[in-house]
Amino acid sequence: MIEASNITKSYNDTNPILRDVSFSVDKGEMLFITGPSGAGKTTLLRLIGALERPNKGSIIIGGQDITKMHPNSLPFLRRNFGLIFQDLKLLMDRNVFDNVALPLFISGYSRSEIPKRVRAALDKVGLMHKEMSMPITLSGGEQQRLCIARAIINRPAILLADEPTANLDEAYEREIIEILKDFNRVGVTVIMATHNVNIVRSMHVKNIYLERGAIVT
Repeated sequence: MIEASNITKSYNDTNPILRDVSFSVDKGEMLFITGPSGAGKTTLLRLIGALERPNKGSIIIGGQDITKMHPNSLPFLRRNFGLIFQDLKLLMDRNVFDNVALPLFISGYSRSEIPKRVRAALDKVGLMHKEMSMPITLSGGEQQRLCIARAIINRPAILLADEPTANLDEAYEREIIEILKDFNRVGVTVIMATHNVNIVRSMHVKNIYLERGAIVT
């Protein structure tokens, strides 16, 4: 489903963030991208999600090279993705319901359809009872679950998660991992960046390790 070949990304001519990165992910597979801070994990996720373009190489998704797509086509492509950002990007002046509903409003869903889909998403992450709460009143784990609900509201085929368990205690970390595993079990392709190697060891799933922008085997 996803095949990256010889991906190179730099923001100047001397220091590439990623160097000749190649890997593949099958439809419905779960992949961890691991490595230390600054290894290029976030950049790689942004390239897969078509938020940035590589300087060299190709990324084939569903038989289409997204690095060569016209910019006008990218918003339609991105509807296939659910994005969980490391910095959360929650709207602190909107309640939980409105944070999750926003992608549906942007996509033009009817006002009768939105409440049903929002509550279904909140139910999947265990936040139905918090729909009128403001994000600032939520715990760290609840805020991360809110981000997941927003990411899956459009029922994406691919879920990209950038350090979703960072700064969470062990109990919340397990909760988030189990939620991601649940989506993977129903066929969602999950790609997660993390520096926590203990998560990877406990999961026994496909993993690529980045160091200084290159895959280390």
